[in-house]
Amino acid sequence: MELEKLFEAAREASKLSYSPYSKFKVGAALLLSNGEIIKGSNIENASYGLSICAERSTLFSAYNKGYNKEDIKKVAIFANTSDFISPCGACRQVLSELVSKDCEIYLLNKIKKYKRVSVEELLPFAFNKEDVNGI
Repeated sequence: MELEKLFEAAREASKLSYSPYSKFKVGAALLLSNGEIIKGSNIENASYGLSICAERSTLFSAYNKGYNKEDIKKVAIFANTSDFISPCGACRQVLSELVSKDCEIYLLNKIKKYKRVSVEELLPFAFNKEDVNGI
């Protein structure tokens, strides 16, 4: 039941997408340890570099509400595609820093199938604070 609510929130979030250029609507949802679900979508801009993906939009919203990586238990990412949607490189890097290593990440498709992955599977050699501190 918990997972279905999370998945439905990600599907709902995709409907909020502002994607007039790509027409590629993506939604993401986070399940927090207190049971709250935060959702977000991709927001495009005519200057493509100023666009933001659903994953980062959602994570930044959670952090702006005072939550941190220990609060985020599960992440769901949805697009109306036949195959599973996977985060872009920038989102993988942000996920690697803003969610815990044991956070469950679910990739969803339009036929209500999902694939569970880990942060490590998405970005096995993530650049992290230890790399920065080693400079």
